Amino acid sequence: MTSREQSQPRARGFASMDESKQREIASRGGRTAHAQGTAHKFSPEEAREAGRKGGKAVSGDRSHMARIGRRGGQARHARSQVKNASATATGTATPNNPPATATESANEPTFRSDTSGDETQRH
Repeated sequence: MTSREQSQPRARGFASMDESKQREIASRGGRTAHAQGTAHKFSPEEAREAGRKGGKAVSGDRSHMARIGRRGGQARHARSQVKNASATATGTATPNNPPATATESANEPTFRSDTSGDETQRH
């Protein structure tokens, strides 16, 4: 075997072109199809039906749905943490970050009595 046969095959056709050239050719093809009347445009009903079919196909895989749901929940949690951290830094109130009391805003420690009521605890 020669070294050329052992290496990766060279890109051919569209794959060998730069992205701008690919876009230019694809754009011309799209314009031509529309001009000839052979291009297909989805009606709202067709698009709805296609989405429904795709949704059924994807949602059949329960482990996949669990994975993407978990990722969404993690992303939402991360966003809320960033939002709460910035709200704390700026002093803005959010549902998870209520406005500071007068003593907290003055950077004074707060005291709360212990459950037994005998001692106070510094927070």
